[in-house]
Amino acid sequence: MASLYYTNTLHVNFESVLAMDDPGMVSMFQALMASGLEGFFGCPAVIYEAALVDFFENASVRDGVVVSTVHGVTVEISEQFFAETFELPVEGLSELSKILKDLVFDARSIVYLSGEPVSMSGKKKEMKFEYHLLCDIMAKNISVKAGSFNAITLEKFLMLTAIVCRVRINWTNILFNILKKMVTQGSKHAKGYAV
Repeated sequence: MASLYYTNTLHVNFESVLAMDDPGMVSMFQALMASGLEGFFGCPAVIYEAALVDFFENASVRDGVVVSTVHGVTVEISEQFFAETFELPVEGLSELSKILKDLVFDARSIVYLSGEPVSMSGKKKEMKFEYHLLCDIMAKNISVKAGSFNAITLEKFLMLTAIVCRVRINWTNILFNILKKMVTQGSKHAKGYAV
């Protein structure tokens, strides 16, 4: 049962993907690195099953800090600690909805197979392979919501746009807020988080 917490996670080995002989894939991963998310996606995939389960079962938010107990030891994660641990950017837009509409339009043309700006409510199969993969990475490591990973939600597409169009995003704030929602009892299930 504990494996439900992490079976859908993806660990990105940037060194190996940048050595690929696929210009589109290399370009997409370079954009992902430029976003400042390399430390978050490239962190070692070491999982301590019991500790992870303990953390999420006991976690709550107090005064903006995620607090939990793991094997009887109190763990506190502040936004600053989160940023330092994953080497995340702290400057830039703190709301994805503030990305310029022109950039969203451009991203719609860049990522889809047809090269034409298509609806964001489409399926991933309509995307170029490298952006299909990026969408999977974003969905499984950031959105962490239960359900289908095939649908393109506005949230996922805005994250994708930020990376593809190299928009400066305060990823610390965005990711830490997602973590807080994941551990908030009423919000966790209501918002569909799968941890």
